[in-house]
Amino acid sequence: MPRLADISYDVASAMVRGEREIQEDALAADFRVGSEFGFVVLSDGMGGHAAGDVASNIVVTEVFSELKLRSGDLERTLDGISGILSAAAISANQCLREHVARDPDTTGMGATLVAPVLSGYRLHWISIGDSPLYLFREGALRQLNEDHSLAPQIDCMVKSGMISESDGRDHPDRNCLTSALLGDEIPLIDCPEQAFTLQHDDILIAASDGLQFLTDVRIQEILAEFRDKDSSEIAERLISGIEGLHDPYQDNVCFTVIKVVDHAAAEVRQALASPEPSKAPASPEPQKEAAEPEAPVPAMREKAAKPRRAWSSLLRGWMRVLNSGALR
Repeated sequence: MPRLADISYDVASAMVRGEREIQEDALAADFRVGSEFGFVVLSDGMGGHAAGDVASNIVVTEVFSELKLRSGDLERTLDGISGILSAAAISANQCLREHVARDPDTTGMGATLVAPVLSGYRLHWISIGDSPLYLFREGALRQLNEDHSLAPQIDCMVKSGMISESDGRDHPDRNCLTSALLGDEIPLIDCPEQAFTLQHDDILIAASDGLQFLTDVRIQEILAEFRDKDSSEIAERLISGIEGLHDPYQDNVCFTVIKVVDHAAAEVRQALASPEPSKAPASPEPQKEAAEPEAPVPAMREKAAKPRRAWSSLLRGWMRVLNSGALR
């Protein structure tokens, strides 16, 4: 395992409103220069005029503040990071409940949460809802966190032959959430106790589901093409990809791109990739006078995209269906 001093993070964030009237995504990131520790807190608000933007900002403020406060004692924080993340999410959920109690007009608001925490090559996260945490490694893209929507259940129905592939892809309840921060009990929380081990040149993306108007294949293509560029250019290319869709239903988009850089590994790779300096050809030895000329010595040769999310009453209704086992 490399020394933490050899590792740094190249980080950039982006946010666009898309075709929505309100920006309901919220994002905060803290990666200090030279620090061995950093984190992102991202939330996708729901509820529109029922204050989805307020919900996402409450969640980000509460979770970010807790992590920032704890970062002063890094060793203790990392030892208990899973519990700290879970407690912060529960506290944010309580704040939503209290806000609705004070302002009944905001009844129905809610938010997702995804918050990756990095220290060296260690990655922890908490996620609630369908905001993805992507890993791009060695040319392949995959989602690390759980998808708390009906999409995985519907995909299982497709695989079992219950519905066709086209019906599954276009299912109207595909984006209905099975867990979110609504001020009620949180049905599902994804917060692994075990750290995920990162590698040099890994690229992480924490995003709202608006980024998924681009297919995973297209996101992977963009990352493969610009993997050697800095994080800000990768972010720009992803935004350009979204804008190039010209989708009239484009959701809010926000995300953070994190490139993991091990400087020692990068130097080794660069040294191995650099060609060896060419050697000057050896001067021919002077020919000796002889009665018979020697045969000449031969020279040596060198080696050779989503619709608007459904939720609220649908969420609770689908949770009853899930609990009954109808979709298992």
